[in-house]
Amino acid sequence: MASKAELACVYSALILVDDDVAVTGEKISTILKAAGVDVEPYWPGLFAKALEGVNVRELITNIGSGVGAAPAAGAPAAAAAGAAAPAEAAKEEKKEEEPEESDDDMGFGLFD
Repeated sequence: MASKAELACVYSALILVDDDVAVTGEKISTILKAAGVDVEPYWPGLFAKALEGVNVRELITNIGSGVGAAPAAGAPAAAAAGAAAPAEAAKEEKKEEEPEESDDDMGFGLFD
C-alpha cells in the first residue's frame, strides 16, 4: 500500500502534467508545500527522476491496451488465426524436448 508521501507526490506530478508543466522536484515540492503536505525531502526528486523522459499522458491513456486486451470487433477471424500459430509452436516445442535422464542412468541411484 502506498504511503501518504508517495500518493502526494503522484498527485502533484499528475497536476503538473495536466497543466502541461515540466515535472521537476522543485515544482512537486512547491505543490506539496501549498497543499500543506509534509514529506521527506527525497520524495519529490525521486518522482521527478522516475518520470524523466516519460510521456505520462500517453502512459495513462494506454492503460487498457495491454497484452491481455480483447481483439477488435472487426477482426475475430484474424485474431483466431493469429492465436492458433503460437499454440502450434508451443506443441512442437514440447514434442522436441528430450526426456531427462534419471539418476539411475547416470550412476547416482541410491540402490546400486
